[in-house]
Amino acid sequence: MTDGVHDMGGARGFGKVVPEPNEPPFHAAWERRAFALTVAMAMPGGWNVDMSRAARESLPPQDYLAKSYYEIWLAGLEKLMAARGLVAADEIEAGHALHPPKPVRGTLTPGDVAQTLYRGTPTAREPAGPARFAVGDRVRARAVSVPTHTRLPRYVRGHAGVVELVHGCHVFPDSSALGAGENPQWLYAVRFSGRELWGTDADPAAQVSVDAWESYLEPA
Repeated sequence: MTDGVHDMGGARGFGKVVPEPNEPPFHAAWERRAFALTVAMAMPGGWNVDMSRAARESLPPQDYLAKSYYEIWLAGLEKLMAARGLVAADEIEAGHALHPPKPVRGTLTPGDVAQTLYRGTPTAREPAGPARFAVGDRVRARAVSVPTHTRLPRYVRGHAGVVELVHGCHVFPDSSALGAGENPQWLYAVRFSGRELWGTDADPAAQVSVDAWESYLEPA
């Protein structure tokens, strides 16, 4: 997530989260199709999951807030395809192809969909060195402003927590989203108390766990 309008986690003023009982994965057939197209186009489009997230997060605030969840997915897909010359602006406006198809490096065939979704894209990598932190260490999320994609939520920055799990070494999304290489880093689950994040008005029993890459953290 860049420091954009989508980074609403922990923010005040939006009211309570009201889960929908027995909510289905998709509320309409077009949502299922938008999800499928986004996954299927990664292969011919040449982008990864971090690039896909970054495209959705970088939509203009007024556009992002006016769209439903899968409308945002569709807008992100259109942005990725347009940036790579796979569709033209008039085709997006028309909703169908108007020009000859562009050559692509590969496609995801219907028979490969189930296996691809089941397998996913593993992000674990061999570490280049030892982990800086261990379970039980007190750490602080760096108080930084990030102009590009990051997985460090804004509401934990500058706050201290405790490492509760070491996940191993994984692809660093901040680099991956920019096409700047995987730059693998150690990944930790860090637990923050509600009062650390939101002050004395917070529920004293509230705790939040955030997965944070090593460069997001410093000793507390």
